[in-house]
Amino acid sequence: MTQSLITIAYIAASALFILSLGGLSRQETARRGNWYGIIGMLIALAATAAAMDPSGWPILGGVLIVGALIGAALASRVQMTSMPELVAILHSFVGLAAVLVGFGTYLGPSNIPQNELLIHHIEIFIGVCIGSITFTGSVIAFLKLRGSIGGKPFMIPGRHIINLAMLIGTIVLGVMFAMAPGVSGNTYLIAAAVLTGVLGIHFIMAIGGADMPVVVSMLNSYSGWAASAAGFMLSNDLLIITGALVGSSGAILSYIMCKGMNRSFVSVMLGGFGTEGGAAPAAGSAPAGEVHSIDAASTAEKLQAAKKVIIVPGYGLAVAQAQHSLAEVVKILKEGGTEVKFAIHPVAGRLPGHMNVLLAEANIPYDIVFEMEEINHEYPSTDVSWVIGANDIVNPSALDDPASPIAGMPVLHVWEARDTVVMKRGMASGYAGVDNPLFYMENTLMLFGDAKKVVDEILTAMRS
Repeated sequence: MTQSLITIAYIAASALFILSLGGLSRQETARRGNWYGIIGMLIALAATAAAMDPSGWPILGGVLIVGALIGAALASRVQMTSMPELVAILHSFVGLAAVLVGFGTYLGPSNIPQNELLIHHIEIFIGVCIGSITFTGSVIAFLKLRGSIGGKPFMIPGRHIINLAMLIGTIVLGVMFAMAPGVSGNTYLIAAAVLTGVLGIHFIMAIGGADMPVVVSMLNSYSGWAASAAGFMLSNDLLIITGALVGSSGAILSYIMCKGMNRSFVSVMLGGFGTEGGAAPAAGSAPAGEVHSIDAASTAEKLQAAKKVIIVPGYGLAVAQAQHSLAEVVKILKEGGTEVKFAIHPVAGRLPGHMNVLLAEANIPYDIVFEMEEINHEYPSTDVSWVIGANDIVNPSALDDPASPIAGMPVLHVWEARDTVVMKRGMASGYAGVDNPLFYMENTLMLFGDAKKVVDEILTAMRS
């Protein structure tokens, strides 16, 4: 009877996880999707505890309480600008857990029948390898997103050959591990964990800063498969299902992000994608020209005089925490009869959906927030395109310069509006390290300063 109830609980939790993913696919239902996931996880924890020996409940309870307190403290203190690195380091925990489960399963007592032992060893080996890659790769991604490691790709000569050699070495170790009797295969398992850990470091170190949103989504997929592998090792059906859901959804998201960055999905899987760059630009082809500046008061007048405004939020908006003041500006413009829309690039910010969450936090209506492919065609009929803290995603060299490292990347065509106002702290290049010809165009006006301070000044000018 107890086992039947546990099975039913697992099915219910799995259904709630699926509903959670469905809810998270749209801003309007994201809050409900989060609740589905929370309830599903509570059911899963209760069912797992029920399946355990009661003597282990005190230890499980103590671990859960400590983990919950740490998680709650981190979640309550983290800023939106720090969310990408938090997600990356959480992925590393999943990978490390898969590695530890693999070694614990292999070294602990086992009642696996002899005819199933080979399959069990293969499960352990794959789980440890995926977990090791996820762990080290996520740590490097965390350090890059945090700024502790530079965003410039670290590429050594013959890196693809080195990656292939490490992959072949891992397969050889896997064969030797599967053939080794008893605990004697522990050496091969440790060697494989170390080798795939180095592989994970090498993969992510070779990826440029502009591609980090794709890296985060890809590591999300890796963490899901690592969790699923741990489920196989522990014979836990729910963990297998949950891991597969996370892994497959992360892979789909990575594909969407790759399209947004014009990257190859296969290249993402192999690591080091988007870092080869183009040919060196021809002499004199670097962006040049006169920069036209504007102040906050003049920007306020221009915005209020416009019939249609499209706002492009970027990472600079998140850093300055200017979304709430921006929401007030949008409210005033809409009350004055101005049509206001937001254009979201798939890789704006440092995390998939980063800008959507930022705008939702400021209660900006969902119905005025549009994805790039939904709104790009509207720029020619727009009076003012207002870029706040974005750079690479509005860089026309992606379309015009085949030698650019971001050549071919779909971008928002903000320059097609009658006027473009770009808010930045200075003339520094974006995360990709590429200069932006948009800043020198005749219809571009540069508004320099901290986004929060400048938006507040615009808001004050509008109110007066």
